[in-house]
Amino acid sequence: MNLLNREKDFELYSSNVQTKLSVPYFENGISAGFPSPADDFIDGKLDLNEYLINNPSATYYVRVLGDSMADAGITSGSLLIVDKSLEVSNGKIVVAFLDKEFTVKRIKKTKDRIYLKAENANYNDIEITSEMNFEIFGVVTHSITNHK
Repeated sequence: MNLLNREKDFELYSSNVQTKLSVPYFENGISAGFPSPADDFIDGKLDLNEYLINNPSATYYVRVLGDSMADAGITSGSLLIVDKSLEVSNGKIVVAFLDKEFTVKRIKKTKDRIYLKAENANYNDIEITSEMNFEIFGVVTHSITNHK
């Protein structure tokens, strides 16, 4: 990943799917109960680029800095995989540019209005109006969160 831009609530990275990083893959899962020897159950290698990225030339990464999407499992520090070639539809989580700032929110469409909806009760919905500088920069396809 190459850092392209850093802002108050957002870090933007380019994707590099030419890089291969294969890690051990356990097809049958791993027990969350009693431990078992795992080496006998390795099914092969998994390259996360192949698994998580469908449109490499239209994909980029975003590091989230903030908690407005916490109830959707996107917390501060989460790494988002964003595909700018996907169609935006109601209910999708998107990266948007709104009045000189990037944000990550859920799209909420009604008959004649569009809102950016936070997934945290501490934040209000943002109604998009014609006076705003608004553009969608892609649909979030995956969120990778570090649980500590």
